Formats: sequence, structure tokens, C-alpha cells
Amino acid sequence: MRKNKLILAMGALALGAGLHAQTVYDITPIMKTELNGTARFVGMGGAMGALGGDITTMGTNPAGIGIYRSNDIAVSMSYNDIQSKGTFNGMTTKDSRSRLSFDQIGFVYSNKVGNNTSLRFVNFGFNYRKQNNFNKRFAMQGNMEGASQTKYMAYQTAQSGASYNSFMDMISLPMNEEYKAYDNNNFGWLSVMGGRTGLVDAAKVTHEDGTKEDWFYGWNGDYASYRSETKGGVNVYDFNVSFNVEDRFYFGLTVGAYDVDYSRYSVYGEDLYRESDAGDLGASYSFEHWYKTDGSGVDLKLGFIVRPFEYSPLRLGFAVHTPTWYSLTESYSARLRSEFDMLNESNQIERYNAETDSYDGWGGNVVNDYELTTPWKFNVSAGYTIGTSVALGAEYEYADYSSAKLKNGDGYEDSYMVTQNSFIKEDLKGVHTLRLGVEAKLVPEFSIRAGYNYSSAMYNKNAYKELSPYTTRTDTQYANGMATNTFTVGLGYKLNNFYADMAYVYNTQKSDFYSYDDASLPATKMKDDKSRVLLTLGVRF
Repeated sequence: MRKNKLILAMGALALGAGLHAQTVYDITPIMKTELNGTARFVGMGGAMGALGGDITTMGTNPAGIGIYRSNDIAVSMSYNDIQSKGTFNGMTTKDSRSRLSFDQIGFVYSNKVGNNTSLRFVNFGFNYRKQNNFNKRFAMQGNMEGASQTKYMAYQTAQSGASYNSFMDMISLPMNEEYKAYDNNNFGWLSVMGGRTGLVDAAKVTHEDGTKEDWFYGWNGDYASYRSETKGGVNVYDFNVSFNVEDRFYFGLTVGAYDVDYSRYSVYGEDLYRESDAGDLGASYSFEHWYKTDGSGVDLKLGFIVRPFEYSPLRLGFAVHTPTWYSLTESYSARLRSEFDMLNESNQIERYNAETDSYDGWGGNVVNDYELTTPWKFNVSAGYTIGTSVALGAEYEYADYSSAKLKNGDGYEDSYMVTQNSFIKEDLKGVHTLRLGVEAKLVPEFSIRAGYNYSSAMYNKNAYKELSPYTTRTDTQYANGMATNTFTVGLGYKLNNFYADMAYVYNTQKSDFYSYDDASLPATKMKDDKSRVLLTLGVRF
């Protein structure tokens, strides 16, 4: 195991922050942004920051609503299919999830001021959009070749400073007093659950030089499997006001309200073995986890668009997004079941079963309130039209995710949050996003569109999840996502005031998944392929 983070985490928890449990890997799904909105916006790869004239642009460049000279109402829905593949030690496992989604509804009210005034239009808009869709299933399995999560549990127990006697006292508690184990601040819950299910053992060892040491040890891993299912999303409600000055300068302001709903269920298990003087011993276990985060947030977006040359169709755009200030609540619990061989008093092998449940032992879910501040975002864009038939858009966005900050529920950066913020700075980095898009009208009624997005990796190459030996968290798994590529095509139809748009989106991302942190454990090569068909119906009047 790698130890630099562990030392920091131990120090923080030694100062009394034991129940705080947020990690870098809990907040990154919330901060990530997916390409979504109207089908026209998506079909052009979201590269409309300088072109404007679409409801969704109030969430990227608020000045884009200033382009409007008529009212607009639009609603969008989609069919999503996510194919996940995990390859571990040469074995590939596939899983998938498909579902319908309501993605967007919004309007623009265009208010003409006058033709002879500098201020030509003052426009107002509202748009609901789904920023993130968490609905996904993932699975992996394969041969462990001796590696085991139980060894990680034993390592955590040793790092906590536990003695043989204190450990034996903890695992010997009767079931009606199991709560004392979960209440014991000297043990993390990985140690409690591993010890009380026979997956972690202890021994007193005397070395050749006469020194004595307490040892904690697990089993050898033979075969492992993991599966998870995530649900929910991040919903955004944008409120916009924008201005058109002399049909050359456009300014806009958007206030965004965010609603977070994220839940994850996972189960990890191993087949185990161990050699003993009485013969080979065997074991297996199943480790279930339930995790949920919900809450709300708010941010502010400012933007402008300018036509630098009066008689040129070239438009340049710039937008800045403040951090999103989130107030969040997380809750979690775990259950561990094991079946294992042990030597009885007659030195005979017997089969035992054991189970421990943090929900029962603790008296419910662990619940923590905390605050998250996301990074600033900066967006520059360019748009160009060729007559009334072709529109070209390009956009670049940057956000430094290593600058994200966590605070406790009271709004303070206590010792635990100082440690977690150092992990954020160490594990995350700036993300560069490029968006390109094109739209061409074949005839006045029909349009075709295409787009491309590239987003660089959010995680540093050597990022990993290290749980403190004292933490109440027991979900050791994590994944380091790499760059994301998104390809889009679209069709548009307009008849009088009515329009209908369709878009197809293909999104692909590779990740390195680990069931727990161990430098000797090879990564599971994860690949997520997401296909989406989006339909927008709207009226302009």
C-alpha cells in the first residue's frame, strides 16, 4: 500500500474528525459535466457559445440568449444506453443499462426595446436541463493470484495501532454488544467488519532476536467479483437575462440552481485460501455497500458575444462561471457476510458463517453534512455563418479541479477537510474541453448537424483512494477516468413556428478501476460506451 496519504489521514482523524468520510472519489461525479440540452445544441457538440440562439446556451454562455428576436419554448427527452466493460487479468465482463430520460424544458421571452436605441432587446429565459446522468451498471471478475482485500483490512488494522489483546477483545464482543465495536474510535470499520467475520486474524509473534510483535493477517485471494449500480443525476435550473446592444454586442447573466441525487449500490466478494498445518483452509465473503448523496447548489454565469467587424458574420464569445456552492448530505452503510474454515479445539477443520452489518451495529446509516465548492470555469468561443445555410462553432473551456474545496456542515475547514483538500490538490488537475460543431441547411426546412467534444482526464495518473485506518467508510473501490471523447450528429426540421430536432450522441471513456488500493493489484481496464438518441420539440413565435 502507498502510505503518504495514509499518514495525513491518520493525523486528521487523531484530531477528532473520525466521522467525516468524504473522499475525492465521492465529489468528482457531482462536478463532472455531460453534453446535454436541446437536440440542436447537442447535435452541434455544444459549440454554440458564440453563435447563441439556443435555449441551452444560457448554461454555457449566457449572452447567447441575447441573439433571440422571438420567443421560444422547447422540451427534450432521450433514450440512453450505457455499455460497460471491465477486463481484469485477461477476463472480460460486460454489463449494461438502458432507460428513458426527461432532459430539458425551457423558454425564452424576447422583449424588443426599439430599432433606434442602442439597447435593442432585453430577453429573459428559463431552462431545466440534466447536467449529469448517473444511471449505470458495471461488473468485473477474475483471478486474484494471491492478492486480497482481506490483506488490506489487516494492513488497516495494523496501521491503527491496535494490539493483539484489544483486537481480540473487539472481535469477541457478543452480538448484543456489537455496537461497542462500531463505537470504538480506536478501530476503523474495515478492521471491525473484517475481524468479526474471520477475514482478519491476529497472532503474537516472537522473532529470533527475542523481540515480540503483534501481527494481523488476512487470506490469499483466489477469485474476485464486483458489480455496482449507480442511479440519479444532477439537475440544473437556469434563470437568464440578456441584452442586445446595436446588434453587435450581447451580454448575459445566468443564475443556476442545482439539485443533486446520487446513489450507489455495490457488492464485492472473493474466494480465499490459506495453508495451515492441518491442511488447506478455504473461505469466501460478500461485501455490500450502500451510498447516497443529495443536496443543492447555486452558481452564477456571466458572458458576452461581440461581432468585431460590423459587416462580418464572425462572432467571438467569452464566459466565466463562478464556482458552484453545494450543500450536501451523504449517508452510507455496509454488510459483510463470510463463510470460512477454522480449526476447532481438536485441531479439526470446521466450517463457520459470520455476518456483521454496520446499519445494525451503528443504529442506522452514518449521515454527514458537508459543503463543496467547485472550481471556476472559463470559456472562449468563436462562431461563423456562411449566408443563411452554414453555421460553424468552436469552443474551449478550462476548469482547474485541483482547486475544489470541501468544508464541514458548519462551513468550516476543519482538520479532516484540510486533509481531504490536500488530497484533491494531489489527485485532481485542470480539465481542458474542446467543442466543435457545424450546421448546414439543405433546404429552408431541413438541417443536418455534426459535432465533437474532447475533455482531458480529471485525475492525475497516480491518483488513488486511501482510507484512514479509523474511518467509518469501508467501500475501498475507486476508478481513475481518462479522457472523454464525444461524437454527435443531428437533424432539424422547421415548419412555420414549429420545429423538431433529433440528435445521436456517442460518448466513450476508459478508466482504471481498482477494488482496493494496493500497488501490486493490477487495474481493471474499464470502458464505458454511452449511446443516446435525443428528441426536441419546440415552438418559436
